[in-house]
Amino acid sequence: MMRPALAVGRRLGGLVVVFLGVTFLIYAMTFALPGDPIKALGGDRPLSDAVVRALRAEYHLDQPLWLQYLQYLGGLFRGDFGTDFSGQSVGEQMASRWPVTITLALTAWAMEIVLGIGLGALSALRRGTVLDKSVLVGTIVVGAVPVFVLGVALQLVFSVRLHWFPVAGATAGWPSAYVLPAFVVALFGLAAVSRLTRTSMIETLDADFVRTARAKGLAPGRIVGVHVMRNSLIPTATYLATDLGYLMGGTVIVEGIFNLPGVGNLLFQGIRSHEGAVVVGISTALILVFLVTSVLVDLLHAALDPRVRTGAAA
Repeated sequence: MMRPALAVGRRLGGLVVVFLGVTFLIYAMTFALPGDPIKALGGDRPLSDAVVRALRAEYHLDQPLWLQYLQYLGGLFRGDFGTDFSGQSVGEQMASRWPVTITLALTAWAMEIVLGIGLGALSALRRGTVLDKSVLVGTIVVGAVPVFVLGVALQLVFSVRLHWFPVAGATAGWPSAYVLPAFVVALFGLAAVSRLTRTSMIETLDADFVRTARAKGLAPGRIVGVHVMRNSLIPTATYLATDLGYLMGGTVIVEGIFNLPGVGNLLFQGIRSHEGAVVVGISTALILVFLVTSVLVDLLHAALDPRVRTGAAA
């Protein structure tokens, strides 16, 4: 009984260390960028030195970096993600934009599940055929194209020329405003899911228990649908659960291309305007999402694979 508890304790301790290390690195890099955002607030009319000093003191920019970070962590534990230079709460700004990002990420995730597993299963069942080779080549090509190139190209073809989807914005609602950007987000994960499913299914199809099931005369559909898929989708399910955290953070570029008012677009705007509080606050939220997702992945893996539970209990 103590070993699982110790394993959980070590896992949680590691997550805390990762969270502190990554957030401090992002905080240090963000506020080490060249340029003074306080002086930039005046635009063409420079602020007086007294005003600059007052604003730097208000936002704790006159203090050592480590002390600024500790004060940020103190506010974070109270649910405060900081305030931008216009006085707006970063948490409130994110709250109004999370629905767009979550909708985009879940739509992309659903595409990965349906298309990725479907293509991978077809490739495994038709290995060596033209279909199998086409899927393999397609996934390699997709992985080699940068996401911003792919996004702009699909936007030009399907939105500007064919008028199948809105060019930008989310006013059309789901699904029309989300299908194309979600497809761009999902393509890279979809390629990985299809290859992983194919490899795992081929290994399972060659397993002894599958040959035994065939020898007993079980229907091919039952063998594939019940025995093969159940055993071969464990690594795929683990990857998909992990990838959901990546999708939440991977929408930044796509939201910028399609001008979707999500958290990623807010982060993109914060980087352009040197809003350090916005950049750090959103990055912290995305890190928390990824860490929570990683814990859920461990639990999911243990639930799907009895060998993990047996090893933890031993």
